[in-house]
Amino acid sequence: MLKHLASILRRGLIATAFLWAIPATADKALNMPVGVTELSVKIYDLHMLIFWVCVAIALVVFAAMIYSIVAFRKSRGAVADTTLTHSTKVEIVWSIVPLIILVLMAVPSARTLIDIEDTRNTELSIKVTGYQWKWHYDYMDQGISYFSSLAQSSNAARQLGSGIDPNTVPNYLLDVDNPLVIPAGTKVRLLVTANDVIHAWWVPDFGMKKDAIPGFVNEMWIKVDPEKTGLYRGQCAELCGRDHGFMPIVVDVKSKEDFAGWLAAKQEAARQAGMPATGKEPVATSEAPVAATIARTN
Repeated sequence: MLKHLASILRRGLIATAFLWAIPATADKALNMPVGVTELSVKIYDLHMLIFWVCVAIALVVFAAMIYSIVAFRKSRGAVADTTLTHSTKVEIVWSIVPLIILVLMAVPSARTLIDIEDTRNTELSIKVTGYQWKWHYDYMDQGISYFSSLAQSSNAARQLGSGIDPNTVPNYLLDVDNPLVIPAGTKVRLLVTANDVIHAWWVPDFGMKKDAIPGFVNEMWIKVDPEKTGLYRGQCAELCGRDHGFMPIVVDVKSKEDFAGWLAAKQEAARQAGMPATGKEPVATSEAPVAATIARTN
């Protein structure tokens, strides 16, 4: 029995060492992704810190349990001590030690939570409005806004009797006609709201999700690593009606230079058209309450 328990413990230690050696780029099925934003990296680091604290606690607890089972087993003549009721010193230790561990875990957790809510010193503000079933992006200080809807290729393939094999459609149900465009290496503030029902703006690689609630404005910020330009995809993460599953999010992260060129082109197109580049569609309800709420937040 002793050899068997030692073998189990040895295998557990080997498995733990293997987990430690898994790089951050490991299969997402084994661990949460690191992400490409400043906040997602902080969240991942906090996750791994708490994980290894829990592993250390588990090793200590299970080592004590295995030692007790082996050293004081009945076959070695161990007899329960019926006279011992409690030990004040032990009770103090097992109360204080967990308290210290929790405090030490709370400090980095609180620091990360504060960073998540810190929208100071943002360089670009974008109002994100959820509609059934699309998104509207308004670059508040740039005079540019437009709708972002499911790409026509995916929309056609999803129709019953379309005869189109969804497997032949690139990024099926995860592609849009007009992606959100942001610059890398820039702190971007998103003001998230909705015009009809509750939605949720979620891009996994950014490590953040915010509910879009009618008449209420939620804030979040993202700052993508300058080396991580490209397309990032997400979805509405709040059940919002019949076509909830057809409300994807695509963010095109460009370098600062490319973003400046894209922004200038959009502004010039709006100027030549002689009207604001809103791309807004008529809606039955007014956005005045939402605009007023945004004004109060500023």
